[in-house]
Amino acid sequence: MCEYRSLGRSGLVVSSIGLGCVTFGREIDEPTSRGVLDHAFEQGLTLLDTASAYGEERASERVLGRWLRDRGMRDEVVLCTKITPPLTRDGVLDSVDESLMHLKTDRIDLLQIHAWDETNDAGEWLGALDEVVQAGKARALGCSNVTLPQLETALEIQTGLGGRMESVQPIYNLVHRELESGLLPLCVEEEIGVMTYSPLGAGFLTGKYQLGGPIPPGTRFDIKPGHQPIYFSPHGWRVLAELHDESVETGISMVQLALRWAFSRSGVTSVLVGCRTPAHVDQALTAHRATRGG
Repeated sequence: MCEYRSLGRSGLVVSSIGLGCVTFGREIDEPTSRGVLDHAFEQGLTLLDTASAYGEERASERVLGRWLRDRGMRDEVVLCTKITPPLTRDGVLDSVDESLMHLKTDRIDLLQIHAWDETNDAGEWLGALDEVVQAGKARALGCSNVTLPQLETALEIQTGLGGRMESVQPIYNLVHRELESGLLPLCVEEEIGVMTYSPLGAGFLTGKYQLGGPIPPGTRFDIKPGHQPIYFSPHGWRVLAELHDESVETGISMVQLALRWAFSRSGVTSVLVGCRTPAHVDQALTAHRATRGG
């Protein structure tokens, strides 16, 4: 089972494994998504993370909202969603209202920006986020895919507002460890929660992709080709080869080794896993137990 930890100073308590809902309505249909949600909740995954950008016409939010309504367990989960740039005051307020409608709830537990917006005044859209919190439509604020200077800017601007960024959501895996160079130490110092994503590198660290080989149809790299340049690099292939060698030497699968590494990192509050089947939930739980000596 999961552990439960405080997310920064937000007052939210989240499961150490979070369910990334990116696959819902995009890579898996609604009945399959509901099966994943049911199993994840039964196994103690109470952190559910979605975004306005996940799937066409907010498919992930809509699937998740219907599940929450039908199961009647809104108060038993920590519900997170994200707003996609460009960010303006009106855009933020409208996006939040649309998320609330699709998620079939009156409040978002953690409202995040999906990325930093350099094109619009940060003071304006950060102020709008604060308005959302003051209106009771969100309990806490967070940010995804931001750099150290961007987080520092947000915290500085928010000093004059009512809230602050209580969490960050960065990519973190054996290939991409940029988090360690500055963002993670600041989060530890400022008591900001860290919810990492893509522990398997969107499937890259499973070994399903080969240098110079075809992209298997239906995989994440096929559906979202933008993942390819992120991992198909000399560094990425080198890390993959080292992981393969360790798997052969230890007899532990590449998937389990990569997940165990992600769950063992100090300073990380929760690791988000994207699942297509209940078995993917179970493989994450197996790795989590191994890092806890279970």
